[in-house]
Amino acid sequence: MTLDRGRVPDGDRFGPEGRADRPSEHWLKSWGPAWLVMIADVDAASILTSLESGAAYRYDLIGFLLLLVVPLFFVQEAAGRVGAVTGRGIGELVRATRSRSASLALALPVAVADVASYVAEYAGIAIGLSIFGVPLLISVPTAFLVHVGLVARGRYVWVERILVGVSIAFVLAVGSALLLRGPLPSSPIELPMTPSFVFLVAANAGAVVMPFMLFYQSSATAERGNVSVRSVRVGTLVGAVASELLMVAFLLLGAGMPAGSDLFATDGLTNALGAVGGRLLPYAFGIGLVAAAFLALVVISLGSAWGVAEALGISRRRTFWVYTLESAPAVVVPFLFPHLLGIVLVLMILLVFVLAGPGIAVGLLASDLEVMGAHASTGVWRVAYWASLASVVACGVLAVL
Repeated sequence: MTLDRGRVPDGDRFGPEGRADRPSEHWLKSWGPAWLVMIADVDAASILTSLESGAAYRYDLIGFLLLLVVPLFFVQEAAGRVGAVTGRGIGELVRATRSRSASLALALPVAVADVASYVAEYAGIAIGLSIFGVPLLISVPTAFLVHVGLVARGRYVWVERILVGVSIAFVLAVGSALLLRGPLPSSPIELPMTPSFVFLVAANAGAVVMPFMLFYQSSATAERGNVSVRSVRVGTLVGAVASELLMVAFLLLGAGMPAGSDLFATDGLTNALGAVGGRLLPYAFGIGLVAAAFLALVVISLGSAWGVAEALGISRRRTFWVYTLESAPAVVVPFLFPHLLGIVLVLMILLVFVLAGPGIAVGLLASDLEVMGAHASTGVWRVAYWASLASVVACGVLAVL
């Protein structure tokens, strides 16, 4: 995609004199978008994939999961830097520098594809709460109402504070689960290269960057305002490392589970966790799963709704109905197909094909001197971005072959 730089109004040039050079808050106060989008990447589908990886291959995938920090950081750093420097999200920038049609062509497929993500998160919330005996009829509608009500309350900063609290609860729940799980005897890290192992490798890599993440981090960073490029980089790096460490944590929880356990059904998951960690482990895991799924649900919806609103030229503060109408249909699906999460895992791999468009747009915007000025990607940063995006897309393609 070639950007038509001439379409950017003179008053909207974003060079070295732009927002990224204004006095910034301390990075600990402004890393919210980067941290949240990374933790939201560890959603219900990712958690169960990690459990499955650990149950099937114990520690064999740990090194690979940690390696994914590299593409995750470089791709998301570019999206956050674009939002920090320009004060605009991807959808708004593409509309300003090319056309509304081009922006819609990027945002609408993401919004449609994210329905699979919504289904996965509602299913994850249902599984997590069912461990505590909460029936589907109560858990899913309640999650939807809380989900929509959170955004209806007001400004993004308020929502961000709630989500940061949820993310901390998630991390603490995972830590507690690991303590209850206890250590396992060490085992060698091998690469069996069986078809199922290759699929899990490709699935983990293909889903490491989801399309909504690019829209969310750029728009949320712009909405946060007064965020420096340094803050974006530090927050993104910390979030990327934390994200993959959480994936490793769930892999460790899955290692040693009884063979043949149905991890996508409540009884199978509860029994498998209880067998390796005792009576309390399923409850700690259930809290973590609910927190992760709810956090991902809100972040995915915000990123998707912002992308559509920006493409249409609607203010990000008027996206409530876009946000609600996108996720409402997914509430019904768990009632019709209560064991759908396993299928959704496969469908989510297909999102890598949707990632290509926004990924290319971010790469071009981040390296555009007229848009980014002194903060444009050059040299190693540019090469690292395109190599990271290409590797993620390639792994997603491999997973579906």
